[in-house]
Amino acid sequence: MTNKILIVDDTETMRLTEQMMLKDEDCSIEMASNGVEAIEKIKINKPDLILMDIMMPEMDGIECCRQIKSDSSLSDIKVVMVTTRSEYARVKEAFTAGCDDYINKPIDKEELLTKVNDLLKFVSLRKLLQN
Repeated sequence: MTNKILIVDDTETMRLTEQMMLKDEDCSIEMASNGVEAIEKIKINKPDLILMDIMMPEMDGIECCRQIKSDSSLSDIKVVMVTTRSEYARVKEAFTAGCDDYINKPIDKEELLTKVNDLLKFVSLRKLLQN
């Protein structure tokens, strides 16, 4: 079963970098450039996991995460915040908003793959239990 991942970052280079790191995984990838666009895409094509930057225009990653986790039809989506080390205080805020994990920039491919695969195991288990 192919998992769906949404990459949300206002920097195209970061979106493409994350996409390249995940190219060998069994997943379909969609991208958004801010939280507003992400919410629109999430409601249409509910992803299993979201990799989301914190600092973005229009709607930042923390507010986007808060909206996802407060909607009962979306709250089971796994959200991983992608951030710079200097934003650690914002990471605490993101966990309060409901994020499931975080990754520091610059992204380490091994860390990304480990966290994505671990979270997707929970998603797969949940899907099996629902059937």
